[in-house]
Amino acid sequence: MSPSRRLVGRALLSGLVSLAGPMRVTRATNWLGEKKMPPLRGAVKWLNSKPLDAEDLRGTVVLVDFWTFTCINWRRTLPYLRAWQAKYRQSGLVIVGIHTPEFRFEHDVPGVQRQVRAMKIDYPIAIDSNYRIWQAFDNQYWPALYLIDAQGHIRHRRFGEGEYERCEAVLQQLLREGGHDVNASHVTPDTDGAELPADLRNLRTPETYVGYEQAQHFASRGGQHSNARRVYTAPATLELNEWALVGDWTIQREAAVLNVSGGRVAFQFHARDLNLVLAPEISSNAVRFRVFINGKEPAGSQGVDVDEHGAGLVSEARMYQLIRQHGTIAGRRFEIEFLDAGVGVYDFTFG
Repeated sequence: MSPSRRLVGRALLSGLVSLAGPMRVTRATNWLGEKKMPPLRGAVKWLNSKPLDAEDLRGTVVLVDFWTFTCINWRRTLPYLRAWQAKYRQSGLVIVGIHTPEFRFEHDVPGVQRQVRAMKIDYPIAIDSNYRIWQAFDNQYWPALYLIDAQGHIRHRRFGEGEYERCEAVLQQLLREGGHDVNASHVTPDTDGAELPADLRNLRTPETYVGYEQAQHFASRGGQHSNARRVYTAPATLELNEWALVGDWTIQREAAVLNVSGGRVAFQFHARDLNLVLAPEISSNAVRFRVFINGKEPAGSQGVDVDEHGAGLVSEARMYQLIRQHGTIAGRRFEIEFLDAGVGVYDFTFG
């Protein structure tokens, strides 16, 4: 059983929260400071550390970070986690990442290990593939930060991106309470690629899932057919935030899987960045693709996973940054064409 997909990223443009504001917390206001840090038991593996538990961490200030490696909202928090680790580790801070998967391929431990190495994460990581720690914290969101004092009490929590100065101020306060001298300045991490903060002024397209369980705004003629092989076509014109499949696809619960080479996905979007979670159905088989904006090569608007001609390769299961626009941002038609069969298309995110 996977956790509820109540993602902060998905909620940002749904009206549940403002673009920059936190999730509404419904618990009693005196809850923080009273609840003890739950156990960290049940992880299938630990990375960068021996197994840790709440009692092992007593006497230290702890930041618990719930994440999953395809989450763009978490990716944009990662530079701050790295910077806090570098600045405060010698002052008694311990960051513990809890990797709780969303998609099926995120249960693969070697896949998580590859992403930890690629993202240069050196703090302890619990692989929470059975959702034991997620449930112990009664957590519901990626990303979620819990700040815990040296006595083991949860003193602050943050769901979603942003409020980094507020979180850092609380970290400094908890470290001082623990007897540590800390510099009052705040970190200013370098950000680039997928870790660059979202362009909120131009972000008008929400996170969009492709699998039938959560898909919205699907515009291919005839609608979706769950768990059935179908040939789909797209309308000549898509409305803003509509998307469509073209070609021979099977739409599964989490993803649409391409059965025959030459299939495409089209999306009418309005954002600086377009990211897409992709996975080869057979891990050893890479899938070639090309991307287009308004029918043309990206011509300088390509993301880090695409060359100047719009070409790229799905070599592993992860999030791919396909578009980063410069200058004026407007509504545009994105298309990705897969030159090989056997790719799973999971989730669009924007920034």
